[in-house]
Amino acid sequence: MAATLQTPLHASISSSPASSSSSIHATRSLSFLRSTPPQTLLFNFKHSSPRIRSSSADTVITELDAVSAFSQIVPDTVIFDDFQKFPPTAATVSSSLILGICGLPDTIFRNAVEMALADSQCYGLEIPNERLSCFATKALVNVGSDMAKLVPGRVSTEVDARLAYDTHGIIRKVHDLLKLYNDSNVPHERLLFKIPSTWQGIEAARLLESEGIQTHLTFVYSFAQAAAAAQAGASVIQIFVGRIRDWARTHSDDEEIEAAKLRGEDPGLALITKAYNYIHKYGHKSKLMAAAVRNKQDLFSLLGVDYIIAPLKVLQSLKESVASPEEKYSFVRRLSPQSASRYTFSDEELIKWDQMSLANAMGPAAVQLLTSGLDGYADQAKRVEDLFGKIWPPPNV
Repeated sequence: MAATLQTPLHASISSSPASSSSSIHATRSLSFLRSTPPQTLLFNFKHSSPRIRSSSADTVITELDAVSAFSQIVPDTVIFDDFQKFPPTAATVSSSLILGICGLPDTIFRNAVEMALADSQCYGLEIPNERLSCFATKALVNVGSDMAKLVPGRVSTEVDARLAYDTHGIIRKVHDLLKLYNDSNVPHERLLFKIPSTWQGIEAARLLESEGIQTHLTFVYSFAQAAAAAQAGASVIQIFVGRIRDWARTHSDDEEIEAAKLRGEDPGLALITKAYNYIHKYGHKSKLMAAAVRNKQDLFSLLGVDYIIAPLKVLQSLKESVASPEEKYSFVRRLSPQSASRYTFSDEELIKWDQMSLANAMGPAAVQLLTSGLDGYADQAKRVEDLFGKIWPPPNV
């Protein structure tokens, strides 16, 4: 994984929704390093800088070293797998993570959940739904606070997806989370908040960023969303390469995707490229994260993007492969501020995005994938509350 840098990272973590059969393995991680930068806990490989000796026979650089010279590489993994193998440098807490913790008999974070269920403030709420929501919020913050003691980087906290179309609801939830973190002595500089990229979520991110609160916008599936998120000043913008590709394989009615296919481009990779060039050409502060990367070639095609979240099988293959001068893949930067300066955008793409223009520009792929992602995250949040309703009150309370 990319080496830990010294300045705080602006990023987050997203993963696909947990299935009912395995909430643990849906606890995916986006790693937010203490550096400039992924819907679970984040892990970052610590490895040496690329080293190539004078003779090709003496080359001691791995493919992971080579690609990490261009982008921060983030393992898409779970907290309960490979914890020792991939020590975390930062973390994301989410409903799927809470489900994973509750699904295991003994973890170092189990006490954080039990303490949430014993919280006197939540205990005193008379309305059952409010009490269960309070327990769930406390559990997120308790686990996040424990994570903050274990990792040097930032802790990203998922904002309830059921608030995705309520700007002020999102802001109130973030403020509530911030207060709880402050009560746990976790400074706001250590925190990020993961918000869905609806128009209301993007607007909430704009207002929160104006307060100095770092945001991570997820479920970005169109250029319009990416550009609006950049204009809002989101710290991290996350695009799911593989999910866009999957959608394109079975659909043909999205103008943005069809245009990429006509150019002979993979639509997911094309969106990352376009968003990266827009952010860097026009001086936006956002960092771009490529998620749902499926194979090595995807990763090689994205070198230069701020963050790449890749499956463990891909990263393990990179780590075990020696990159010699005769390697068939050339490790070159595909995305850079220099290449971005030469990229051309249409007048329609350079507008000041608002709710109406965003709605008109989002094609069926973005609409369907966003809806699916929100439904999955909302289901996870509801499952946490239902679980707490069954096990509350805990023993000795």
